[in-house]
Amino acid sequence: MHVTRLELTDFRSYGSVAIELAAGPVAFIGANGQGKTNLVEAIDYLATLDSHRVSSDTPLVRAGADRAIVRAQLQREDRSALLELEITPGKSNRARVNGNPLPRVRDLVGIARTVLFSPEDLALVKGDPSDRRRFLDHLIVMRTPRLAGAKADYDRVLKQRNTLLKTAGRRSNIEISTLDIWDENLARVGGQLVAARLALLDALAPHATDAYRDVAAGAAADRQVVALDYKPSVEGVQDLRDPDDIAKALLDEIGRRRREELERGISLVGPHRDDVLLSIGALPAKGYASHGESWSLALALRLAAFALLREEGDDPILILDDVFAELDSDRRSRLAARVAAAEQVLVTAAVEGDVPPELVGQSFDVAAAVVTPRG
Repeated sequence: MHVTRLELTDFRSYGSVAIELAAGPVAFIGANGQGKTNLVEAIDYLATLDSHRVSSDTPLVRAGADRAIVRAQLQREDRSALLELEITPGKSNRARVNGNPLPRVRDLVGIARTVLFSPEDLALVKGDPSDRRRFLDHLIVMRTPRLAGAKADYDRVLKQRNTLLKTAGRRSNIEISTLDIWDENLARVGGQLVAARLALLDALAPHATDAYRDVAAGAAADRQVVALDYKPSVEGVQDLRDPDDIAKALLDEIGRRRREELERGISLVGPHRDDVLLSIGALPAKGYASHGESWSLALALRLAAFALLREEGDDPILILDDVFAELDSDRRSRLAARVAAAEQVLVTAAVEGDVPPELVGQSFDVAAAVVTPRG
């Protein structure tokens, strides 16, 4: 799978741009702030409906414009598809495939599959639990697009339940009984989400160990095992792979903490409170891993995601956004050697020298939102 053409209208710093892309390595080279990351962000957003840089749509639309449009021609073996997304902050976005409107924008997710690694990914190791939950949920949806509905349902139920909790403690018994219904919904959908996360970690762990050993420097890395241990917000689950068992445990714990939730006005139980403990060998990575080991582990998680998606279907589009400048020469070479054979690798770099020889292919200069092919 690879993108053969990208068109942007009023996306980020681009009023209008269209570029033809080849399979294999593609590099966008330019100083910081010139627009190179905007190009790869657009492709990733088209695949995931999420940005690795911002939490809302508003910054994606060029200043002064009402909407942004992202179009990409996607090639998969002998088939092609034109994906289009219209981004309108404050309103519903719209999506089309080959000119045909999709009934729901989220149906676009998973048609193009991407794995993006950026400097922000260090937060997977050193950051908050929300960073690790987000990594899992994005990969779940990329791996199984139908689960986008379950994730959207959970987010909706959680929002509604939190709103009710803020007022139910001061209101009537009718609203308390309404809260019971939301409890059941949260537990039911939450059980599905936790079970999906556990299944993903089972599949991901061996790839993470393999990738870490491949990219980490030093002989000791060859003996290290990467562990990904799920830490739920509820105890007493008989089978963490059974959505029904998880839902029952969630509902029981919600009942036990009802008074505390009403006092605080927030949901304290559910997958939105869970975490993943990352370990290298016998020690947890957070607080024990060196800076270089943390980088290697964050990179290993993204490479594991790439390997898993590749194992289960077409090659995803691999995006390496300004990462080589952050890596030492050994890790840089190891990463480049591991991904060079991917169907398409999109690289952004401040200078040409940051692009490893293994990833020299099609390249563009990017300056002041003007994209110029090299050669």
